[in-house]
Amino acid sequence: MDQILNFVQLTDSIGTAGQPTAEQFRDIAAAGYSVVVNLAVPDSHNAVANEGSLVTATGMTYVNIPVKWEDPTLADLQRFLRTMRAFEGEKIFVHCAMNMRVSAFMFHYLTLEQGLPPERARSPILEKWAPKMDAVWQRFLALTPEAVRGKR
Repeated sequence: MDQILNFVQLTDSIGTAGQPTAEQFRDIAAAGYSVVVNLAVPDSHNAVANEGSLVTATGMTYVNIPVKWEDPTLADLQRFLRTMRAFEGEKIFVHCAMNMRVSAFMFHYLTLEQGLPPERARSPILEKWAPKMDAVWQRFLALTPEAVRGKR
């Protein structure tokens, strides 16, 4: 697993990374993951053609939530949170192109759904990226629980 781009084992049941190669999806399945959630868009620079077919051929479930790098939305986050809840209790591998999008989405998941304090919900990737993060992602990371849950 350490050969996968920017791989981070965030919790016992959740691993995150940048884009795996086609061959690495077999390694992910062999490591006991049963679900792959992809937050990258299909035309990302390092996307794997037919990723969904490759993943399901290993026996894992595949979910793609294509999040535009320039425009991550509240709806994207809400869909991601619903997906993570649906597979709670399973071993989930979440990736995007570089593990940056994922680190921001996982921050919200870990704080909102798992109750972790913000300092424990920040992955090493998020820590490295935060000082260079643009305004779009700063706003995304600053979404409040009320906004995410649709409460005013």
